[in-house]
Amino acid sequence: MTIQYLLDEHIASLYRTQLMRQAPYLVVRMIGDPDAPPKGTLDPEILIWCETHDFILVTNNRKSMPKHLADHLAEGHHIPGIFVIDLSSNIGETLTELIIIAGASFPKEYQDRIEYLPLSA
Repeated sequence: MTIQYLLDEHIASLYRTQLMRQAPYLVVRMIGDPDAPPKGTLDPEILIWCETHDFILVTNNRKSMPKHLADHLAEGHHIPGIFVIDLSSNIGETLTELIIIAGASFPKEYQDRIEYLPLSA
């Protein structure tokens, strides 16, 4: 399984730049890219897009994302996963963890789940 990441619009573009520099084999999109949901897309629509295109959502939305996921699942949908990062954490450690996860994950390991990074915390 090749993990694909969709970075929400509140994640600095530096995350994508560095992910692509350190792991050019990864597929990383950002909200607002031509082949991703446009900026301002509501979270429930982003979850549908991630489900349809098989992307794990990387967000810093700790408050409302659990509710959005619960609603998404209640409607019979699925999602490859959601990783919630803390933007005050060390960016290098967060990037390393995203790269390790991409290389060491089983198919559907994070399906229908929210994981808070770092996983080791």
